[in-house]
Amino acid sequence: MTFPTDPHSYHLVGISFFILGLGTLLPWNFFITAIPYFQARLAGDSNSTARTLSTNHTGPEDAFNFNNWVTLLSQLPLLLFTLLNSFLYQCVPETVRILGSLLAILLLFALTAALVKVDMSPGPFFSITMASVCFINSFSAVLQGSLFGQLGIMPSTYSTLFLSGQGLAGIFAALAMLLSMASGVDAQTSALGYFITPCVGILMSIVCYLSLPHLKFARYYLAKKPSQAQAQELETKAELLHSDEKNGIPNSPQRIALTLDLDLEKEPEPEPDEPQEPEKPSVFIVFQKIWLTALCLVLVFTVTLSVFPAITAMVTSSTSPGKWSQFFNPICCFLLFNIMDCLGRSLTSYFLWPDEDSRLLPLLVCLRFLFVPLFMLCHVPQRSRLPILFPQDAYFITFMLLFAISNGYLVSLTMCLAPRGRWSWV
Repeated sequence: MTFPTDPHSYHLVGISFFILGLGTLLPWNFFITAIPYFQARLAGDSNSTARTLSTNHTGPEDAFNFNNWVTLLSQLPLLLFTLLNSFLYQCVPETVRILGSLLAILLLFALTAALVKVDMSPGPFFSITMASVCFINSFSAVLQGSLFGQLGIMPSTYSTLFLSGQGLAGIFAALAMLLSMASGVDAQTSALGYFITPCVGILMSIVCYLSLPHLKFARYYLAKKPSQAQAQELETKAELLHSDEKNGIPNSPQRIALTLDLDLEKEPEPEPDEPQEPEKPSVFIVFQKIWLTALCLVLVFTVTLSVFPAITAMVTSSTSPGKWSQFFNPICCFLLFNIMDCLGRSLTSYFLWPDEDSRLLPLLVCLRFLFVPLFMLCHVPQRSRLPILFPQDAYFITFMLLFAISNGYLVSLTMCLAPRGRWSWV
């Protein structure tokens, strides 16, 4: 198959993967951003959704410990099914895994939206919500693992676009919550509109995935074997450089980086009289090549999910009650985190530092463990065991800026470095 030279084709592929990244994390972000709604329902206040979107119910009156349970029952299935997906790919077709997961998530979130209109006592509502969280994240694990498998044979630029879409999902959810808080409509209508929004995003993701086989650029990569991915990426870079030369585009940092990649990664062509037998990739062989990158990624998510949102959602403003204290947590916790996370994910489009041969990446990842005690010592009222060492709002905002941008950048960096598989030092 010849390389497709139509620029619109690979731009459309990039947009499709960006929307797919958006769709994969919309459900999770809409769940955690709407924590006040769920806590209000569990407190028996089902008719004050809009009013309670800005109210924190994580004090002693939160008998269900919603923050802790939603984090546990989302991340545990995510971990288990991510590991399971490493073996599912051998027996379940990729299209079934991706489309099946998207449809299942769509149906489960539609159920969550329908429950807005259903009067229910706190106990059954909590059970149904936790079951939905568990199943949604199980399907999300299979979906993300399968899509990252596809991205592994695409140029690394598409991994960055996918991760940027995931970062935008959080911004989208935070803005939707702020609009719900500021809207003047009744509580049920506001909540229903809020939960229908991710259903539309998932439908767009399904359309984008179904459109990929009809784009020449996507077919060129997805129809090939994974072992040919590196040669295909080098060919893509060469075509992009050739396109720049024809259009008279001068040298740029991105163009110089492409040229260096071509010089460093170019491999000798195999002899035509020596046919090579394709080898079936082994999960354990792949893991031996990427174990350090995978460990760094796990540690990044370990730190992030240990405090966000279970601890950060409990932090309140130290100022007197007013508009700022009402909007403090939605803006400084959810919106700020997702904006800086998205910015961090986008930085890898311009540079990849440190590289795969550096020891700095594990060091930077381990330094993020400092955020755990820092957030725990911020202004969280109604607790008796820990002191409040950082009461001012500026402390929490500064910690959140560094916490979010480091999360986005290190996640995107490890995802871009993993397909290279050169981590050999111990």
